Amino acid sequence: MTWFAPAGASDRAVLARWAAGVGPPVVHTAPAGDLSADTLLVVSWNIALGAGDVTRLLRDASVGQPGAHVVLLLQEVYREGPEVPGKAQDGVRFAGKLGAEGQRRPEIEAIAAAEGLNLYYVPSMRNGSPLVSDEDRGNAILSTLPLSDFSAIELPFERQRRVAVAATISGRTSEGLSWNLRVVSSHLDNLVGARRGWIFGGESARTRQARALVEYLQGSDAVVLGGDFNTWFGFNEGTYVEIARAFPDTSSHDRRPTFMGFLRLDHLFFRLPAGWRGQFHRAADRYGSDHYPLVATIDLRPSL
Repeated sequence: MTWFAPAGASDRAVLARWAAGVGPPVVHTAPAGDLSADTLLVVSWNIALGAGDVTRLLRDASVGQPGAHVVLLLQEVYREGPEVPGKAQDGVRFAGKLGAEGQRRPEIEAIAAAEGLNLYYVPSMRNGSPLVSDEDRGNAILSTLPLSDFSAIELPFERQRRVAVAATISGRTSEGLSWNLRVVSSHLDNLVGARRGWIFGGESARTRQARALVEYLQGSDAVVLGGDFNTWFGFNEGTYVEIARAFPDTSSHDRRPTFMGFLRLDHLFFRLPAGWRGQFHRAADRYGSDHYPLVATIDLRPSL
């Protein structure tokens, strides 16, 4: 696994205190299956600490065709267990606990095992103090196709530690042509401190994180980036504009809100080789989460 981190010493120092509270990344390899795919379904979704029903989404015929290869770019997934440090060291930072109390929620490893999916998960922050939970949370990639070339992208620190995850999906078309696609799941900060303006100061913070993310993703002509970018100001926010500029094949025809009925916080971005085509829409159901999934279809065959 390749790890990218901000160059600034101040960022590194505070990020290290957050990192000390989480467990290690997780890679799970599912049994190998058929690698042939002319199209790929890519879903970006904040599943609200396991409240989102991944199984129901995968079974929903309105989302994708049964048997099609699927990649899930997930945010706000969690992992629990002895891998997460049980004792707080001096100076360790952690986030407040999210997730419904008393309600059993599937952790990310259980979801991958139940669905027979390949998994790559990197925690961003501890989900509550060691006194109240044994959980961490972050971003994950689940896939019916093999994952390789794992990267973790630690973004500049603003309010909480944020780590984007990237991996390569590989397959071949029905005509036997091999293809590779880089897929990335990211979650940016929603707010900053009161001194920096809470919501209104958050835009500049997210834009700084977006610039770092774009820089790390340079050099590949086949990338799909999905995530909860917390764009309170929608498509006009600098965060969106900064990323979209680097992903020229992005289509934004479906601009419906993805959170609370009026906020467009979630996005998908495409940078595709010549001849590939990508389009996406917002799903009609939230499947138990507080965010709607975004569902993309990537055509991997060169257009004629």
